[in-house]
Amino acid sequence: LYRSDLYLSSPGAPSRDVLLVSAIITVSLSVTVVLCGLCHWCQRKLGKRYKNSLETVGTPDSGRGRSEKKAIKLPAGGKAVNTAPVPGQTPHDESDRRTEPRSSVSDLVNSLTSEMLMLSPGSEEDEAHEGCSRENLGRIQFSVGYNFQESTLTVKIMKAQELPAKDFSGTSDPFVKIYLLPDKKHKLETKVKRKNLNPHWNETFLFEGFPYEKVVQRILYLQVLDYDRFSRNDPIGEVSIPLNKVDLTQMQTFWKDLKPCSDGSGSRGELLLSLCYNPSANSIIVNIIKARNLKAMDIGGTSDPYVKVWLMYKDKRVEKKKTVTMKRNLNPIFNESFAFDIPTEKLRETTIIITVMDKDRLSRNDVIGKIYLSWKSGPGEVKHWKDMIARPRQPVAQWHQLKA
Repeated sequence: LYRSDLYLSSPGAPSRDVLLVSAIITVSLSVTVVLCGLCHWCQRKLGKRYKNSLETVGTPDSGRGRSEKKAIKLPAGGKAVNTAPVPGQTPHDESDRRTEPRSSVSDLVNSLTSEMLMLSPGSEEDEAHEGCSRENLGRIQFSVGYNFQESTLTVKIMKAQELPAKDFSGTSDPFVKIYLLPDKKHKLETKVKRKNLNPHWNETFLFEGFPYEKVVQRILYLQVLDYDRFSRNDPIGEVSIPLNKVDLTQMQTFWKDLKPCSDGSGSRGELLLSLCYNPSANSIIVNIIKARNLKAMDIGGTSDPYVKVWLMYKDKRVEKKKTVTMKRNLNPIFNESFAFDIPTEKLRETTIIITVMDKDRLSRNDVIGKIYLSWKSGPGEVKHWKDMIARPRQPVAQWHQLKA
């Protein structure tokens, strides 16, 4: 102690405070190096586990669907038939799937580095899958198999889980459309499950008269939609699976995550129409003139369009008119006029909804696009409405882009 005090008091020697600060800095650097090494090791371990967990999402269920217990005679000729669910038959579930145990150290590091891992770069496949899962579109369970003796493909739509709410009430009215692509003209549909985000359908669909050589060239496409009685059905999500990647010798059951629907993109075409307002007669004449470059809704690369015109007052449907159907025509000429009685004092609360539809004999008609005409629509629609008011008793024509 005496010699230490003497050293500290000698000229040119560092002070006691300087030595204390140097010791603290040395210890801090050592701890930092150790922690950095630990975090780097933990991040690699967790990154590997995170990638493995992503790779397991959306893989086919290992269980097999139960075989049919009920013989169903259906008309031949390559038709797709919807049958009732088999009584007492329950689909295989994945509720018993095992999860990897975690250590307490991993849980602690995971809680400390989760944000860093979410921002760390990964493969394009992982990022794409992660982006789909963040949209919370839910998932669907279905089975598929082929009967070689009867040349029949069987598709069972079982259930869906965690569907997003599409209605203002915080729920949805889901149903499923089934296609065998590239054929989109002939589609089948399940029943609508009212106000249900975890619907159970348990419906069986038979595609008869399909040789196996043609079946393996098709893609099973499922589209989940939210049913709307008065407007266009809202798409929820879709699943597609090439049948040449499936062992069709017996029924197989799959769980698949729903992906965003891709059929809503691209141009839907344009519609030329005229409006004529007669204030003395309290009426508006809507003339549907023609359309151009309509979106092809059928597998043959065409559509069978017709136009519906709804008169709305304060969000209530008052009257509906529609044109004739133009077969296989993406540039139809209609030239049909419809008169609607609208008192002048109700004009500001009036909306005219024009919907271009694709006619389908075997299933629900498809919406190609819509136009909303009123005081409070889009810029082009409002301009047409104001021009109609400013030029009474004169037809005012304008092209409109169809919207989803």
